[in-house]
Amino acid sequence: MVADLFSPEQLTILTQIILIDLVLAGDNAIIIGMVASKFPTEQRKKIIFWGIGGAVVLRIILTLLTAYLLQITGLRLLGGLLLLYIVYKLYIDIIKGSNHDENVEVDNSSFLKAIWTILLADFTMSLDNVLGVAGAAGDHYGLLIFGLVLSIVLMATAATLISGWIKKYKWIAWAGLLAILIVAIELIYADIKILFL
Repeated sequence: MVADLFSPEQLTILTQIILIDLVLAGDNAIIIGMVASKFPTEQRKKIIFWGIGGAVVLRIILTLLTAYLLQITGLRLLGGLLLLYIVYKLYIDIIKGSNHDENVEVDNSSFLKAIWTILLADFTMSLDNVLGVAGAAGDHYGLLIFGLVLSIVLMATAATLISGWIKKYKWIAWAGLLAILIVAIELIYADIKILFL
């Protein structure tokens, strides 16, 4: 039944997107949790709600922008090189286990500052996820939307569970890294083919 819905190419892209989301979704939720933990309980829920809400809007804008930009010759090469750097960073952090906590300065003096901290952290940390998913999806916009929705759901709900899985089952991290590496190589090759071959 699934085979009727998706071609082999689409199934491959879907698998890549799921693996990329699994490996990259956890960081954002951890940041939101860190910021919220500095506040009293009644404010904590509001900060998590508005932090995730803002991150969702930000991610939708970033994904649409990235999908458009990756159609431009030359930018795919840059995107691919950036993803190669991300693969290296993830290898050091996740596989080698030198997972140092992100130094996020949390100013717990005001609610708005906490939301701003979350949005800023999410912007810097969403780029890898958005670039990976948009690069894998290519011009399959249905799969791009699926990847975006999945990353939001994972960020909002299952981040702690996923980070536990990745620590316990190293193969998930390796599979995710491989998926990102393949996307990076495809993006670089697509532009090299147009520019130089």
